[in-house]
Amino acid sequence: MLRQVLHRGLRSSFARLGHFVASHPVFFASAPVLLSILLGASFSRYRVEGSVEHLLAPKHSLARIERNLVNSLFPVNRSKHRLYSDLQTPGRYGRVVVTSFVKANMLDQHHADLILKLHSAVTRIQVQRPGFNYTFAHICILNNDKSCIVDDIVHILKELKAARMSNQTNFAITYPITHLKDGREVYNGHQLGGVTVHSKDRVKSAEAIQLTYYLQAINSLNDMVAEKWESNFCDTVELFQKSNRNVTMYPFTSSSLQEDFQKTSIVSERYLTTSLVLVVTLAMLCCSMQDCVRSKPWLGLLGLLTVSLATLTAAGIINLTGGKYNSTFLGIPFIVLGHGLYGTFEMLSSWRKTREDQHVKERTAAVFADSMLSFSLTTAMYLVTFGIGASPFTNIEAARLFCCNSCIAIFFNYLYVLSFYGSSLVFTGYIENNYQHSIFCRKVPKPEVLQEKPAWYRFLLTAKFSEDTAESEETNSYESHLLVCFLKRYYCDWITNTYVKPFVVLFYLIYISFALMGYLQVNEESDLRNIVATATRTMEYTAAQQKYFSNYSPVIGFYIYESIEYWNITVQEDMLEYTKGFVRISWFESYLNYLRKLNISTGLPKKNFTDILRNSFLKAPQFAHFSEDIIFSKKYNNEVDIVASRMFLVAKTMDTKREELYHLLETLRKLSLKSKVKFIVFNPSFVYMDRYASYMGAPLQNSCISALFLLFFSAFLVADSLINVWLTLTVASVEFGVIGFMTLWKVDLDCISVLCLIYGINYTVDNCAPLLSTFVLGKDFTRTKWVKNALEVHGVAILQSYLCYIVGLIPLAAVPSNLTRTLFRCLFLIALVTFFHCFAILPVILTFVPPSKKKRKEKKTPENREEIECVEMVDMDSTRVVDQITTV
Repeated sequence: MLRQVLHRGLRSSFARLGHFVASHPVFFASAPVLLSILLGASFSRYRVEGSVEHLLAPKHSLARIERNLVNSLFPVNRSKHRLYSDLQTPGRYGRVVVTSFVKANMLDQHHADLILKLHSAVTRIQVQRPGFNYTFAHICILNNDKSCIVDDIVHILKELKAARMSNQTNFAITYPITHLKDGREVYNGHQLGGVTVHSKDRVKSAEAIQLTYYLQAINSLNDMVAEKWESNFCDTVELFQKSNRNVTMYPFTSSSLQEDFQKTSIVSERYLTTSLVLVVTLAMLCCSMQDCVRSKPWLGLLGLLTVSLATLTAAGIINLTGGKYNSTFLGIPFIVLGHGLYGTFEMLSSWRKTREDQHVKERTAAVFADSMLSFSLTTAMYLVTFGIGASPFTNIEAARLFCCNSCIAIFFNYLYVLSFYGSSLVFTGYIENNYQHSIFCRKVPKPEVLQEKPAWYRFLLTAKFSEDTAESEETNSYESHLLVCFLKRYYCDWITNTYVKPFVVLFYLIYISFALMGYLQVNEESDLRNIVATATRTMEYTAAQQKYFSNYSPVIGFYIYESIEYWNITVQEDMLEYTKGFVRISWFESYLNYLRKLNISTGLPKKNFTDILRNSFLKAPQFAHFSEDIIFSKKYNNEVDIVASRMFLVAKTMDTKREELYHLLETLRKLSLKSKVKFIVFNPSFVYMDRYASYMGAPLQNSCISALFLLFFSAFLVADSLINVWLTLTVASVEFGVIGFMTLWKVDLDCISVLCLIYGINYTVDNCAPLLSTFVLGKDFTRTKWVKNALEVHGVAILQSYLCYIVGLIPLAAVPSNLTRTLFRCLFLIALVTFFHCFAILPVILTFVPPSKKKRKEKKTPENREEIECVEMVDMDSTRVVDQITTV
């Protein structure tokens, strides 16, 4: 009883609101436009987010804490002088992979000389600034001897060239660790790719070589020069390749990922324009009909304008509040489009059900009372689900910003539908009541006048006048609309046919089977390639990396952050045991071997061990650069203590997929908890993948929970709680299918797909809630009758919004970007699966499930007795005649 009272109270409130809007249409039409223009002017402060890590790396991940600890222990990162490595922070750099089309050996004389020429050209790159020209020597990271740090592969190629010039045949390169002439042992596993080896790891050939140039970025001026140098670096490499067609070069810089991430917005512009034109065209066609008075093509255009104004207002607010744009925002217009289109088409459908002899204000009030309650509840669902995603509980900044901006856009879309679109409905209502042409706003002449006009004139001004229409046909003036006619005369009878239902149920079982197959293969992914445009440096460079340099994982720092007894043999054995299975490319194991060669006991007392350790760093050439890998501290009695140390580890892998690195990280983390030695492991890539699955799934889980709570509490606002039960089951079925089929379509569970799944909850509620509400609240008659009635009342709006939405998505499939590819596939599946449920699954299932529609038998009394009536029913399509006796 309480629910019915609340339901009637809300309907009457919206009716009064509709009457108020109809009484002041000019104000409600102009206010949203002026507000959008004022806020849209803030695009002069348009800014782009410059940090991909800020957007896509978990904010509170353990890897960030570990990086801070590493930076505090080893503030100067000089590991780059002997490793292809970014062990602490990526910084500024330029990289290039050099390979050949015919799988030639990059170590032969021709290609080695070519790579050295490329190296010489890179080091001569100049960045012009007022009063000074910067070269690589001015901005490079310096070695201990104040020379630029360059990759050891350059020294190897120079020594190889010198050996060939002196006709030396005993020069050999080993893989993945080799020795230089100065006695240093260097790691080349990430500098030589596609390696073929002889016995004892001697390199026979290498299909690819990678060069890395590290730059300083210690202040704003230095960072600006380094950024410009990176741009010149890519231009130099591409120009060098044009003059050497027999090799292929893949340049990459620290700015490439950011540039390619934002490139999606640039390459999407003309496709989004095409999408807008298609949606406008189809929306106007969907609102049109042969009757030139009752046709409403301008309402289709104004519905799109309502969505556009809401999106513009939201963008203006984001700019004014200091927000920055990123390419994930491309999905927000499509989210607002799906919600706004259905709301506007539902209002138009409600208008068609009103009586034409009523005043425009009364018709508008009836429209608001009929459609605004469900639209308000679905808008609340959007705000709650995306609001939870915009909360601090969301640890991925890109997801949080997307949800926050979606909430703003949805909120203003709701206000503008009530105001701008409501007033537009009022203006077109006056045009209709005055029998003016829906497009040209010209008075339509009477039929007798039209008879004297040409055929084309009569076709353009065809209209049905109320005085020429029988009273029983007044409410059916809009049935000439193509979609209304299709649903009422054909589809409703077909889908509820007894012989069609088994095939629909069978099709649903097939749908569940394939969805389950895909659901069991869901893959959580944090691959940054999924967010960039396709034909970019990031994609080409990453593909080359995957092809040639996947034998070894990225260099992992193994940091010991406590003072332990390094001189203790047991501790040494423990440390080597913990790093078992990895290639150790650092000081500790090499140093122990060095001491053993000198026949020095490693079981010395602490003081003797540290003295020998410090002295050997000064004497042994192979340890000349290892002093930054140990932190010494002096105590009050001049005793030296080792505070922290680090090793560099590389795992031998078959393929450096993100999930493999994630499992490697988790394995090392568990090992650090069990070990007797306190250590951490770190690589900058861990910041992106650390607990990615749990962090990325959190917004979806929170949104699902919030949606369930909202459905539970809204049960007190709807007239029957059974509506929410069916709605929850429908949402679960749709989400299950979308997750399964997107996996089969090779879409991983990443930031973009999770945001689309959150939207899928709301899109399903948008389209299915009115159908279920009409069916559940229906009294008397049969279930089949109320299923047909629900489709006739709401099916047209669902079909119109679906067609416009799909047409708007199609150009998105052609955008050359992985981000838009994921966006298109997820949104397309959401729309398709929801449409399948609205027009096939629900109409069939609801015909044989609760609630029952049988009318209760009433006791016959003299007051309710009626005479027996004999009705003769004739089937017009056949000669069958039925005599039916009806008793009430």
